[in-house]
Amino acid sequence: MMLFLDTAELDVIAARADSGLVDGVTTNPSLIAKAGADIKERIADICGVIPGPISAEVVATDSSGMIAEGQTLAAIAENVVVKLPLTMDGLKACRALTDDGIATNVTLCFSLNQALLAAKAGATFVSPFIGRLDDIGQDGLELIEDIRALYDEHGFVTRILAASIRSVDHVEGSAMAGADACTLPPNIFDALVQHDLTDTGLAAFLKDWKAAGQGAI
Repeated sequence: MMLFLDTAELDVIAARADSGLVDGVTTNPSLIAKAGADIKERIADICGVIPGPISAEVVATDSSGMIAEGQTLAAIAENVVVKLPLTMDGLKACRALTDDGIATNVTLCFSLNQALLAAKAGATFVSPFIGRLDDIGQDGLELIEDIRALYDEHGFVTRILAASIRSVDHVEGSAMAGADACTLPPNIFDALVQHDLTDTGLAAFLKDWKAAGQGAI
């Protein structure tokens, strides 16, 4: 499963890029605004740090406006993925951009029917928001499972990008449910490697090594 960072903070991305574990980045208008950056400049900078898929979202709400903005964003770099809302206009724009050879990420997916339409529109990625579904008492991970079964049954090639990740359990659950990718906040990405037993085990190994009078290998 691919791991994407959900942020527009360039220094945060750069600090984790050298791990070799970051496959891509997702942004949205809120994240770009929070970063206080020009969207074109910031997307270009991120694309220069991470060679994988970089999602950049349109702000138009009509299909023609989305298509025009999508073409502008796609021209920034080859690895830009145009992010579109899961509305009828968004799906129309997805079909047009896909037919033009532009990668797309249809976002704000909350149902199996929506995921079906995104796949039929040719989306490269569909982004189910599992945390927001959990917030209203629905099972976000169950939706991932259902989309996986639907896509496999009908041969859809759209990739499932689990979004609205709130915990490391969401990441684990997304992987087990069959998501192709997961986009997560930097603090959740950092927490994936953490476990108390790893820390105590390493401390014990080093203590024993030092007590034996051993130095660097």
